[in-house]
Amino acid sequence: MSAKSAISKEIFAPHDERMLGAVQVKRRTKKKIPFLATGGQGEYLTYICLSVTNKKPAQASITKVKQFEGSTSFVRRTQWMLEQLRQVNGIDPNRDSPEFDLLFENAFDQWVASTASEKCTFFQVLHHTCQRYLTDKKPEFINCQSKIMGGNSILHSAADSVTSAVQKASQALNERGERLGRAEEKSEELKNSAQQFAETAHKVRFWWDK
Repeated sequence: MSAKSAISKEIFAPHDERMLGAVQVKRRTKKKIPFLATGGQGEYLTYICLSVTNKKPAQASITKVKQFEGSTSFVRRTQWMLEQLRQVNGIDPNRDSPEFDLLFENAFDQWVASTASEKCTFFQVLHHTCQRYLTDKKPEFINCQSKIMGGNSILHSAADSVTSAVQKASQALNERGERLGRAEEKSEELKNSAQQFAETAHKVRFWWDK
């Protein structure tokens, strides 16, 4: 099981939440944390996760999740409601870059994703989620590549693929229906011809017998 699947199952599922996306990150400027909750020093992995509640009305949130060195479990840390997100900064709109900033009402973090593509995927999901679940006070997306907000996102591509598949299936059904229709017409013609032939043969036999 991947780390993201484990996070979804361990952190969000028990709270009746559905994880929409996650990105593994580390700080661009490290904060000095001399001691962990256990009283010792150690390394850890950090994930920024986007989730939504299953109950209506659905509420989306961004959660910081950590996995400490030597542990197989994950720990939920800070959580913000999506409404608290004020700005998403992609740092450089002209190239694939793993760096990004998130500005909330009461927090500001500077991150580096594990890869530029993972950041891009997370941004696409985040932008789509903001458009879907926030009616007003949507966060500002700045210094982001056009593919994140335009029609080339994976979400739009997936939707286009589904639409295309449906259209092809519909066309195939229509063509099949037309073929069946033509076959039925041909069958009806043959049936009528056979019936007419039988009637004619019957008449010929009748006159022959006379």
